[in-house]
Amino acid sequence: MSTSLPDSGASAAGVSLRKALVLISVVQLMLVLDATITNIALPHVARDLDLSQSALTWMVTAYALTFGGLLILGGRLGDMLGRRRTFTIGLVIFGTASLLGGFATEGWMLLFARGLQGVGAALASPAALALIATNFPAGPPRNKAMGVYAAMSGIGAAMGLLVGGWLTGIDSIFGLEVTGWRLTLLINAPIGFVAALLAPRWLAESARNRNPLDIPGALTGTLGMFALVYGLTKAGDADGGWTHPETIIFSLLGIALIVVFMVIEKRVEHPLLPLRIIKDRTRGTSFAAMLFASMAMMSMFYFNGQFVQRIVGYEPFKAGLAFLPFSMSVMVGTIVASQLVTRFSIRWITGAGTLFAAGGLFGFSFYTVDDSPAHAVARTLAGEGVGGDSFTYLADLFPFLALMGLGMGLVFVPMTLTAIHNIKDEDQGVGSSVLNTVTQIGGAFGLGLLSTVSLHFINDRSEAVTPEVRSLLEARGIDPDAVVPGAGQSMLDTVLFQTSFTEGATAAFMAAAGLMIVASIVMVSFMRVQPEELGQVRKRRGGEEEAAPETAAV
Repeated sequence: MSTSLPDSGASAAGVSLRKALVLISVVQLMLVLDATITNIALPHVARDLDLSQSALTWMVTAYALTFGGLLILGGRLGDMLGRRRTFTIGLVIFGTASLLGGFATEGWMLLFARGLQGVGAALASPAALALIATNFPAGPPRNKAMGVYAAMSGIGAAMGLLVGGWLTGIDSIFGLEVTGWRLTLLINAPIGFVAALLAPRWLAESARNRNPLDIPGALTGTLGMFALVYGLTKAGDADGGWTHPETIIFSLLGIALIVVFMVIEKRVEHPLLPLRIIKDRTRGTSFAAMLFASMAMMSMFYFNGQFVQRIVGYEPFKAGLAFLPFSMSVMVGTIVASQLVTRFSIRWITGAGTLFAAGGLFGFSFYTVDDSPAHAVARTLAGEGVGGDSFTYLADLFPFLALMGLGMGLVFVPMTLTAIHNIKDEDQGVGSSVLNTVTQIGGAFGLGLLSTVSLHFINDRSEAVTPEVRSLLEARGIDPDAVVPGAGQSMLDTVLFQTSFTEGATAAFMAAAGLMIVASIVMVSFMRVQPEELGQVRKRRGGEEEAAPETAAV
């Protein structure tokens, strides 16, 4: 089994396949990695810029919101303007935003930069997937390229935690003092700018779709997704809730705009998103399942990233290193899946993968720590987390990371193949964007929904133990309302976090496991595509392999 790069020949456009795949893969890894690279840095960002827990949620969501909200528009612009050009413009925007975020001095500046990063990613990411079709001939070269692309998409999120932990732990470079979390943003700038310079040399340009841009569809679709994700994220804020006016108004507005968008797309001559792309049973099932899987997967990174640092007490690099089994098992899963899709039905591969992932999430829900008020006060005053004396990595985290990673590896390759199954060439950009859209929007939805679940348990627990914690602190001569130096919150709130976070996180993991099971049910119940329908290899009578014919594109 191997995911080796295609031979370093040239495409019809005279482009080196190896160079093209390296460039596309590195960029895709960077874009996916950036969705989680800041998770390990969240506690350090909160202390440095004095951000609340809800503001930290927005540091993650701002990127996912603009990335997911603009992906369909970005994909269509790639079809119209040329995918290589859109890819390059997106990289320049992404690199510039990374510089702005790295030098941010206020919370709003950082959130703006994260949102701008999402804009650049929304242009570059759908173009990257579509450029594989542009640069790689059908058959084994394109199939191998798709496998590598899926692997980068799969391991990027986990690698973000590892790289983020390493960078966050750096406090000096060549004797110069630095703030490590800023490096998680600044590292993107040179990568993005160099990739933008290489793109015109290493990638072939695509033919342009000369149809006019669907302006009404672009406005209603983009604004609808923005509003809906904002409403759901507000529901998950500590300062919000499901009955908060902003939650209700923006959620209803988002739903209404998306309904209008669908009506427009059905009636206009040249729609932004041709409905045939999502009406196709194979693609529609893939999109629906990935939506639920992405909602569930986000919880693993967000809650575990904080748990291992703030509750267990891991340093940033150790926290990132702790997630290495996930990355490794994702790679194993993608290699296995690349072989299985040529022999077995997609629904059984992805159905098994999502069940494995659900098992991993279910395992996380069994975290047990001594979060009693007395223990939390003692550990907090000692500068330690309540889980530091009871958590065992090999028993509590490692097996479930490996199980979830293997499961997601089995999911990513089939999902990528089915999501672009038989899409017309002129729609490759917008078609490629739909899978990325549901992945990013699913992540934002999931974070908002699961944060709501978590905060419900956190708030109930905090309310129940506040009097006891306050009394314990006062008995030690400590003002509960005094701000802890470098923490950006009071001593009371610091202790309450230790007493309540684990209960909230484990509830979120349980809910996430349920979402992953829904993804499995969707795939097994509705996916019917067979290996030969994906343009994969099939056996001749003599045992040789040949590219299977594709059905008509729609």
